[in-house]
Amino acid sequence: MPRFRPLTIALTAAAIAVAPTATPAHADPGQYAPTMLILDASGSMERPDQGGTMMDSAKRAVRGFVESAPAESSVGLTTYGTGTSNAEADKAAGCRDVQVLHPPTTLDKPGLTSAVDSIKARGWTPMGTALRQAADALPDAGPRSIVLVSDGDDTCAPPDPCEVAAELKRQGVDLVVHSIGFAVDDKARAQLTCMAQATGGTYTDAADGAALERVLPRVSAAALRNYEATGTPITGTASFATAPVAEPGQYLDTIGRQEKRFYAVDVPAGATAYFTGIVSFPRAPEVSITEDLAALELRVYGRNGTSCNIRERELETRAGDGVALTVANTFEGAAEDGSGDCVGAGRYYYELNWDLAPTGAPARLPVELLVGIEPGVTDAGPPADTRATPFTAPGGEPRPVSGGGAFTVAAELDGSGSYTDTVRPGEYVFYKVRLDWGQGLAYRVHFAETGGAGRTSATNVETSLYSPLGREIESDTNAYTGRSTTDLEVASIPVRYANRDANDATVRQQSVAGWHYLAVKVGLPLGADAMPPTPVRLDLTVAGTPEPGPVYVAGSADVLGEQTPPASVSGAPATARPWTAYALGAAGVVLLAGLGLAVWIVRRRA
Repeated sequence: MPRFRPLTIALTAAAIAVAPTATPAHADPGQYAPTMLILDASGSMERPDQGGTMMDSAKRAVRGFVESAPAESSVGLTTYGTGTSNAEADKAAGCRDVQVLHPPTTLDKPGLTSAVDSIKARGWTPMGTALRQAADALPDAGPRSIVLVSDGDDTCAPPDPCEVAAELKRQGVDLVVHSIGFAVDDKARAQLTCMAQATGGTYTDAADGAALERVLPRVSAAALRNYEATGTPITGTASFATAPVAEPGQYLDTIGRQEKRFYAVDVPAGATAYFTGIVSFPRAPEVSITEDLAALELRVYGRNGTSCNIRERELETRAGDGVALTVANTFEGAAEDGSGDCVGAGRYYYELNWDLAPTGAPARLPVELLVGIEPGVTDAGPPADTRATPFTAPGGEPRPVSGGGAFTVAAELDGSGSYTDTVRPGEYVFYKVRLDWGQGLAYRVHFAETGGAGRTSATNVETSLYSPLGREIESDTNAYTGRSTTDLEVASIPVRYANRDANDATVRQQSVAGWHYLAVKVGLPLGADAMPPTPVRLDLTVAGTPEPGPVYVAGSADVLGEQTPPASVSGAPATARPWTAYALGAAGVVLLAGLGLAVWIVRRRA
């Protein structure tokens, strides 16, 4: 069935909320994009602010971010204006005065804190030069971010910082710049906004030091987000006859608009094959609803390329919000008796077609393919349980976490508790929590007040829960203005093997233990060019005592390939980690458009 996500609008009033800090949640090292902070240390930063100077406030804000940043993240620090005065006689030297105080290596809290404490504001504002040098100090490949804090516009151009940002984008550098205006005037605000927009980043105002201390950790948390999909290289073909055979594991390919890609999967006798395609579209503001449609189509073919008369099609009506679209099929032909090319064990072929593309979408998107096998069972375990998991508000301090920009880099949540993050408009952010047999999940997503972006601006927020097989279990959505809080709630049932035999499709999707995925989205605003980054809090309840689960024919099972990395294809190196550490593949929402493709093979009970 096509999946439609209507946008409703409600208008209310509110103010900025403060997100608490605490010990970071566990995360995968590949989850974070290397990030460089650029801190303005020009002479104007010596202006008074809250009993001290603006420089004092900026240092406190940086220290607060460093203290709460995930231990696995890579953060560097660049500054300008410390080596000369801001006198006209020093301009030539001052406009070259950029220093990388700390390289963007694995988080070094003492080193970064010491570096920021040593800064003395006194000189000029070579913002464009600083942007270029900070970009050069970041890794040469992969997603990278810069967060720039300035109290004014560039006083040294050329190079113009907006032109530098656009130049980096034209060169194909995978870099996003986020800028924060610290008590700036309209001229500086326009320049800082231009820099951010040129790279797909955000601009945020901070009227004073207190606001900067709130805003900097939020913007920096979003900057750390990684959108890069991973997988062993594979190349789908235009014909089933030459389709590559995918063994258990995770693979990476690309697909074009209206292009058909074939992949082959060997399905054992008595097995059920699950095939799921996922596409995450980039943000596309100002696209009309009639031009913002996206569709994926999936067909299944049997031996000799015979059509099995199976066609799935999914439609998304707001692709420009940066949504993830899935198309899925459960194929049980290999578990059936009889004759024919679509019955019994054999090689089956899956044709994925990016059938409908929204205006402004890239010509090609990355594609991921995942394969897993579950042995048959001699005992399915306890019967299906259709009672929704009750939600219990967690106690204790929330733990900060930076959600991934793709399923493959979803942030790991350690079970029941509260977690905080910051989500920018147009982002679809992913988290994962492990559910054992007999356990269920109930969670609430709290979208904080930010002040909004005008009395007529609004957007939609959404959360979705996905099973380890890539099926959407449940979702919730509502309007959001930023001028008041909004809460969304989702609950699952206990995970049991016998759930797969239920009449209810939603119950059937909750029949495999393992990583379950939470997606959180803040849509692009209507009625405004931009909205502030939104602090979110995820309150989780993982309920139920773990059960033994089913008894497998083999005695035990590496059900979804957790222990075995994918095999190489056509000589390509097996570079991906076990796929359940990533689950559903989807490339970036903001930095990288992506399409995920997932295949699972689950053997029926013996």
